[in-house]
Amino acid sequence: MDIPHITAKPQKMANQVGWWERISYAGSDFACNLSFGLIGSYLMYFYTDAFGISAAAVGTLFLVARIVDAFDGPFWGIMIDHTHTKWGKSRPYFLWFAIPYAIFCALVFTTPNLSVGGKLVWAYITYIGVDILYSAVNIPITSILPNLTSNPHERVTLSTVRQFFGTAGGTIVSVSALPMVEAFGHGNEQKGFFWTGIILAVIGALILLNTFANTRERVQTKSSQQALPIKQSLKALKKNWPWAVIIFINFIYWMGMQTRNQVTVYFFKYNMNAAWLTSIMLGLQLFALITVAVTPWCSQKFGKRNTMLTGMLVAILGQLIMYAGSKMMSVEVIIAANIIVNLGTGLVSGLIAVMLADAVDYGEWKNGVRAEGIVTSFSSFSAKFGMGIGGAITGALLSAGGYVANHSQSASALQAISTNYIWVPLIGFLLSAVALMFYKVDSIEDQMLADLTAKHARENQTH
Repeated sequence: MDIPHITAKPQKMANQVGWWERISYAGSDFACNLSFGLIGSYLMYFYTDAFGISAAAVGTLFLVARIVDAFDGPFWGIMIDHTHTKWGKSRPYFLWFAIPYAIFCALVFTTPNLSVGGKLVWAYITYIGVDILYSAVNIPITSILPNLTSNPHERVTLSTVRQFFGTAGGTIVSVSALPMVEAFGHGNEQKGFFWTGIILAVIGALILLNTFANTRERVQTKSSQQALPIKQSLKALKKNWPWAVIIFINFIYWMGMQTRNQVTVYFFKYNMNAAWLTSIMLGLQLFALITVAVTPWCSQKFGKRNTMLTGMLVAILGQLIMYAGSKMMSVEVIIAANIIVNLGTGLVSGLIAVMLADAVDYGEWKNGVRAEGIVTSFSSFSAKFGMGIGGAITGALLSAGGYVANHSQSASALQAISTNYIWVPLIGFLLSAVALMFYKVDSIEDQMLADLTAKHARENQTH
């Protein structure tokens, strides 16, 4: 069934996003971070220390999964561009895939009694499965944004609320995961991770269904109501430099963040001899909410590019302080460094989705093609590819350093852990800051939106 055509006062209607809808939209990222956050932060540890798979094998698995992402991310984007229902283009994916995604979130932490080879097969099937289904519910979070509103400031508000909830979801799982594993497993980490995975998956599925029920796709154009051939969709990427810059940043930023997050438990268990600090350190992500909350004001006053660039520089400073703290073996300095890093990343994460929405507009403005699905699908692909490369880097460094699960680590293994925790993220932040110097949309945004508003008005009059 085709989407009903909207004609009356398109600009005014595009701005009507109430608070309940904002919260329902933001809940989608809360749900994804609640369930996938457990996977991103603890799956490598679960595989090596609970399920009995080597670090090198896990690193290879993460890399293979990213090769799959080279196809599944664009696939979902193309599917969205070809979807036309009474609910819209992106919104129905929350309904269709919330439950399948939840099922695989539970399966990935299931530990059947298998041989070493059998465990690897099980890990490949369940992890790649949950990865593909994550794209099915996560890509629509970004692709729906340009259709919720055409107002650039409202987009920043929506993305900020989304990031606030997403950060809260990631923080909750970071802080509560290990205590939940202990509570449900009573010392049996396999059992503990299994029940923790099930509970978080069910909660996440219910929240995604709420997102479907309480969001609306308002921004409709003549082109957005037609199925776009793949060749036509790809035209939206032609000379779309804002898109290229943000996709690169999304890749390199999440590569660094993934190595940092997944090795946190190793760093405090082995380098600091204080595993109990892991949940506390991950819980310091709450400080990101402070800068997330001020992101709309900062981006309006200083521009999106400059706001994100400031966040990257603050995160770099935090990583350097963390290096000093690790040399001093000072928990206090490391805590301060983590707070600084999280304050920096709070200015970054929420703006990535906004800048991708701007890239959708830029592609239409520059090339005459509006392809929300294909433009934003590369966001999930680049982020997951970065996370996969980060996982491969972690696995390779741990293996090269001689890491042995549940034993005292050699000096080379401790150095490998430290490199993952401090230097790989720092490099990611630094390269992202350099890439931002090539982002120029802020200076042309007013003209671009004025031209598109006139274009949409003409299309609505003739359609």
